[in-house]
Amino acid sequence: MDSINIKRGWIFFGMSWMIMMISFSCNSKSPEGGKVVSKVEEKEPTIGVALYSFKNFPFFTTLEKSKAVGAEYVEGFFFHKLGEDFENKTMLQLSDAELAKLKTAIERAGLVMPSVYAGGKTEQEWRRFFEIGERLDLDFLTCEPEPEYWDLLNQLGEEKDIRIAIHEHAKGKSRFWHPDSVLLAIEGRPQFGACADLGHWVRSGLDPVQCLKKLEGHIIGVHAKDIDVFNKLDALDVKIGDGVIDYPAVMEELARQGFGGPIYIECEHDWEDNHGDVAFGIEYLRKL
Repeated sequence: MDSINIKRGWIFFGMSWMIMMISFSCNSKSPEGGKVVSKVEEKEPTIGVALYSFKNFPFFTTLEKSKAVGAEYVEGFFFHKLGEDFENKTMLQLSDAELAKLKTAIERAGLVMPSVYAGGKTEQEWRRFFEIGERLDLDFLTCEPEPEYWDLLNQLGEEKDIRIAIHEHAKGKSRFWHPDSVLLAIEGRPQFGACADLGHWVRSGLDPVQCLKKLEGHIIGVHAKDIDVFNKLDALDVKIGDGVIDYPAVMEELARQGFGGPIYIECEHDWEDNHGDVAFGIEYLRKL
């Protein structure tokens, strides 16, 4: 009887050891670092600045301002007049040498530019935007392309390994004001996704959390702003946290989705002196 119990004990010990080892192997990730972490880790979004927040300043100054407010990531925009250092050209007008100069400036500032807000009106312009994206090592273009260019952009995105994030302006200003129209463009186009503009959804009378849920699995980037009134197209832009957007609920939903892309603070008020509000927005979202 005792020998049988001993045998059973060894069997139980062996099974327990196997389970423990399997559990360890499934949860280990980086043996060289000596840190044991889960393979399925929660992604954390990166908080940055849309350079449109500093649209009245030359490009070099926007980088300085972004660094000063604590940003690590920035998103450029195609109609920005880049200042005397670039002969006041816009990004679409830059030569390859000037693009290299722009890229070097971003790197020297210790910043990363994963995306640019782009707006092509012709096939030639769209092709140039993808060339620009390739030279700047962009991950995606934020844009609102017309339907006639959807397939072209998907093809160029596959060739250049650059995704397309469909951006939503408010109702009446963009065909993409509602998530349903964004999903229509995404359907059958694997390079397409969404740039969720929270403030414009609120201006259009849409609940941003419900919009995020509709676009789950497709969100590439987020534009974060706050608005003083719900469902009013000319609602005023205010400091994040002072408006009607429930940012704790927004961040909770993005966390539920495992969103790990960039959230760009887009401050559209006090254009000459919004440094404090941008810095506050970055810190506020990081805490959330």
